[in-house]
Amino acid sequence: MADERRVGRNGLQVAGVLADFIETEALPGSGVGSARFWEELAALIADMAPRNRALLEKRAALQEQIDDWFRKNGAHGEGQEAFLREIGYLVDEGPAFSIDTDGIDAEIARIAGPQLVVPVTNARFAVNAANARWGSLYDALYGTDALGQAPAGSGFDPARAASVIAWVRDHLDRAAPLAGGTWAGVRALDVRDGGLVLENEGGETTLADPSGFAGFVRDAAGVLTRVILRRHGLHLILDIDPETPVGALDAAGIADVILESALSVIMDCEDSVVAVDAAEKVGAYRNWLGLMQGELSASFVKNGRDMWRRLADDIAFTAPDGSAREMKGRALMLVRNVGHLMTTPAVLDSAGNEVPEGLLDAMVTTLIACHDLRRKGGPVNSPAGSVYVVKPKMHGPEEVAFCVDSFERVERALGLAPNTVKLGIMDEERRTSANLAACIRAARRRLAFINTGFLDRTGDEIHTGMEAGPMVRKGAMKDMPWIRAYEDRNVDIGLACGLRGKAQIGKGMWARPARMAEMLAQKIAHPEAGANCAWVPSPTAATLHATHYHLVDVAARQDEIARQGPRASLADLLRVPVGDPGALSPREITDEIENNAQGILGYVVRWVDLGVGCSTVPDIHDVGLMEDRATCRISSQALANWLYHSVVDEQQVMAAMRRMAEVVDRQNASDPLYRPMAPGFDGAAFRAACDLVFKGREQPSGYTEPILHSWRLRLKADRAG
Repeated sequence: MADERRVGRNGLQVAGVLADFIETEALPGSGVGSARFWEELAALIADMAPRNRALLEKRAALQEQIDDWFRKNGAHGEGQEAFLREIGYLVDEGPAFSIDTDGIDAEIARIAGPQLVVPVTNARFAVNAANARWGSLYDALYGTDALGQAPAGSGFDPARAASVIAWVRDHLDRAAPLAGGTWAGVRALDVRDGGLVLENEGGETTLADPSGFAGFVRDAAGVLTRVILRRHGLHLILDIDPETPVGALDAAGIADVILESALSVIMDCEDSVVAVDAAEKVGAYRNWLGLMQGELSASFVKNGRDMWRRLADDIAFTAPDGSAREMKGRALMLVRNVGHLMTTPAVLDSAGNEVPEGLLDAMVTTLIACHDLRRKGGPVNSPAGSVYVVKPKMHGPEEVAFCVDSFERVERALGLAPNTVKLGIMDEERRTSANLAACIRAARRRLAFINTGFLDRTGDEIHTGMEAGPMVRKGAMKDMPWIRAYEDRNVDIGLACGLRGKAQIGKGMWARPARMAEMLAQKIAHPEAGANCAWVPSPTAATLHATHYHLVDVAARQDEIARQGPRASLADLLRVPVGDPGALSPREITDEIENNAQGILGYVVRWVDLGVGCSTVPDIHDVGLMEDRATCRISSQALANWLYHSVVDEQQVMAAMRRMAEVVDRQNASDPLYRPMAPGFDGAAFRAACDLVFKGREQPSGYTEPILHSWRLRLKADRAG
């Protein structure tokens, strides 16, 4: 049975499991005393919670006015921008400025590369993600469809290995070109007089750019075992061992090529996790603590044997000048807190009300990061001495300012220097997109990150324009003018606000984890767009995506884009993506209903029943897609919009929900923990999925959290009772 104790702390009623964790695990070694922590948390909640509530009330009031305007004027009515300024939805940008952020680690400020997002509640995923700083390019190519087809069997295939070697040699010609000849002709490598020497069919050669040689490793006998190259700030390690099966196939004995891959990782306490009560919140906090202490590990069974994953150590090597050096073995870890909307039963205020979850996250995740900031010895997460917090789902600069003020309070409470906490702004709500420069200005002294989130942004676009008319089909959204404006303006405004060399400008997730050939072909568009980080769904994807950053000099690309000037207008961003449902056939309408219904059900059944907040969920065609609450938000809002505008009716949608429940049951039939939704269609998961659709229009900003949390809490209570 769950621990339902509550203990009093400075007027707060704190769940026993959370109080125990704070006092016996998080506080010891943090440099913060128990009395101070609880006193400051109580003061933070007392002072900031009313302001939090007022901001949510303003969101709702603005939406009511926008709804009324669209009802009167339609999607294409003139004067939308003037109206939005009149009601305070749009604010003046103010004079030009550049952010003042300092104390930023190189992975954020200067080096471009992939970024992982991982649910922090899964210890194994979290450790793997932290260790994804380095990944085998040979394994990534051999074990996926990157070369055209996935491997056919489990045994070693010399022909496939030879194809991998050839692909990598070709890539090295572009990432580390030689002064003479090609990498395909290299027969041996050596280090002499501080330089890399390669032997090929024409004799000896060197790198075309000698600065691309970063270091080497020799074993105790003096044999060269590693050569370290560098391209656009990213390192490539050539492992030399002709005694391995792969090394024996390679003329130079290169057994593997290890790439610096996931430079940074967002350890997620929000969209990809399920944390509806104190016990689940503690699970997230405990893993974040293990990461910040450098002690998190995870066990698993492989081939009948117990295996362990532990955080990687730094990598020692010798620089070309003969000095001993180290490279970080782990990705730089950021933590994503929850947004301003939700409250949590983990802590009740003096009146017995749930407190804003974002305020609790701010205090606890920063407290935990003190273990890294104040550690004596060993690998540290942030050599620059910063804590990186990504804040999602903020609506406009006033909410960003509230977040900044909250972290100022937290820093004082925990004895940290001002602006120790760096802020990542998720540009995923329409009001933030339309006021992005003002949002950046509000956080100019601690900004480390802006990122486009197409999925949540689309959900908010549908909800904000709900009264404007029926929206285009989900698949057509990516071709709408507002999307291009959104993506371009994010980069343009970030560059205009001085983020170059100081902060990340990010792009969103590749959502098809098994489609690596497609990713290799398409995701190079993100660094080419000027993004110095972009999200990937796995360590393998990070390694493959890293090759794009070898080929694109993002800093130079940002300079080119900045010289072009603004590429999209605010008017483009504000164009509502309404469609003409009369142009759709009955089959197309049915397909759209079923596609959305299947996606919602496939995700929600795992969320509510199993407590899985992010996973690869088969779509209606059995193609695995990375799903989280953002994808669910789009699908539920899309159906809610069509229902509201009578493109479809409730009977059609309910029939589709039941048909798709049977499809999802079939897709999960091999999971022993799975509980089928059919034929009863009366379980918590099915009912939650229906609520997301049929009550979608009335949800604040179209968010899924209130319904999902309510149904999971109900299910947990039923199971406990």
